[in-house]
Amino acid sequence: MKLLIWLLRVTLFIGLLGFAVKNSSTVTLHFFFDAAWPLPLVAVMLIFFATGAAAGLSAALGTFLRQRREILRLKKEIEANVRPQ
Repeated sequence: MKLLIWLLRVTLFIGLLGFAVKNSSTVTLHFFFDAAWPLPLVAVMLIFFATGAAAGLSAALGTFLRQRREILRLKKEIEANVRPQ
């Protein structure tokens, strides 16, 4: 099973590397006040993907922490209610 997972990872990496090589043309991002930033298309896509992933993780962080606190509270409650016989 581990071999299958590693093969999948290598295949995905090679596919993404090929995608990056094929999309190396330069695009220009235009900002306010006539500022422009020329970058390879892959870099632009990576920046926006990373920004979106970070935004998604930060949005889920509150729920994750709340659930961890709830789980810890419930574990303590169970330990308090269970008495050795």
